[in-house]
Amino acid sequence: MSTLIRLFVPDALAPGAVIATNAGQAHYLGNVMRRSAGEALLLFNGRDGEWRARIGGISRKEAILHVDSLERPQAAEPDMILAFAPLKRDATELVVEKATELGVSAIMPVLTARGQTARLNLDRLGLIAAEAAEQSERLSVPEIRPPIPLEALLRGWPMERRLAVAAERREAPPLAPPMGGLLIGPEGGFTERELDGLAQCPFVSLTSLGDRILRAETAAIAGLARLLASPLTV
Repeated sequence: MSTLIRLFVPDALAPGAVIATNAGQAHYLGNVMRRSAGEALLLFNGRDGEWRARIGGISRKEAILHVDSLERPQAAEPDMILAFAPLKRDATELVVEKATELGVSAIMPVLTARGQTARLNLDRLGLIAAEAAEQSERLSVPEIRPPIPLEALLRGWPMERRLAVAAERREAPPLAPPMGGLLIGPEGGFTERELDGLAQCPFVSLTSLGDRILRAETAAIAGLARLLASPLTV
């Protein structure tokens, strides 16, 4: 028996609900996966759990889905925020994809002195996150937040939430939970002034990811994997 396709939808899910997908999802179902009316799939929206549904019909503009029964109730997920300096497009998209697979609750691009200044396509990053959630069988999609300057991030960060900052060229203890967030700098690293400012914040923990200097995208993935391998508190 083949694995059922999973789709993220924003609509409320309940027995008897009828969902109209967007055109991209209709193309995926009908042209990529070759599904047709009557076939089953799974739906989730980040609130109501995972539901079994049937395809009622597919056109170029939309697929009509009929919701049948609850397969998995919504469960608690890690409350972990990834903040990172935007990278080149492919690397940024990789970070969003893998952070979603690992289970973050929110992704925050942070503007730093040495970071990429290219404009981010937040809609595309949201689509990548949704597709990663579908593939990884998680029941929610992380929030993709608009870019924010580093200073503004620190001003608005909740004092009770510990923020781990990867500081690769400073003496710092190894990264370890519990943490409520992870901040990864740009390809050239944080400036000394930025690191000094971070070190003065009472909620910040400067940490090390090991002896090697990692690429920024590798650091994000490695750091999240370490933090999310254990139960989290903030």
